Amino acid sequence: MSILDQLAATIEARKAADPDSSWTAKLLAKGPEKCAEKFGEEAIEAIIAAVKDDRENLTYEAADVLYHLLVMLAARDVPLSDVLAELERRQGTSGIAEKAAR
Repeated sequence: MSILDQLAATIEARKAADPDSSWTAKLLAKGPEKCAEKFGEEAIEAIIAAVKDDRENLTYEAADVLYHLLVMLAARDVPLSDVLAELERRQGTSGIAEKAAR
């Protein structure tokens, strides 16, 4: 099991946790819109780190982005396995061809 799978499972388990006991539970309790907003904030922070060529901060912010992406997915009941299956479906397909097919 990958670290992303482990993290997704932990986030899923936190859905039933007391919001006072867990940051993840508190975020999920605020609803999908707040989870999406937080993901967006973290993505912007990662972009800023990338633009500034701040490798250390980009690594840190990228971890935050992945975590908040998983929280956002969980808030909308989209399992990580669905996202991974979509990536697998796209494997070997040209990005140009994939976009043209949309």
